[in-house]
Amino acid sequence: QVQLVESGGGLVQAGGSLRLSCAASGRTFNNAAMGWFRQAPGKDREFVAAISWISGSSGRTYYADSVKGRFTISRDNAKNTVYLQMNSLKPEDTAVYYCAAKRNSNVLIWTGISDYDYWGQGTQVTVSS
Repeated sequence: QVQLVESGGGLVQAGGSLRLSCAASGRTFNNAAMGWFRQAPGKDREFVAAISWISGSSGRTYYADSVKGRFTISRDNAKNTVYLQMNSLKPEDTAVYYCAAKRNSNVLIWTGISDYDYWGQGTQVTVSS
């Protein structure tokens, strides 16, 4: 069974930084595109960032406009782990953050919730003003 386990969430003041990690089990990481999504209270889950699978490469990235320039997604294929570095955090970034994996991604980037096959349990990020 594939598992994605997020960590790194917490409480931070506005302007601060956090780094989220998502560790994937099994062979999920090979040829898998990875994504981060978030869901704030009373709102729908939304796309945050995605990274493609390219063998021997760090992958291509894509971001939601709301986080572009502040967040950075990266992956370490040797560790089966994807990261989300979040800088200049704002109170509106407060949400549960979810990691997701898409099998057989064919080096593409995927941004839709329904595109992804596996999801983590989520990690809470709270940004105080």
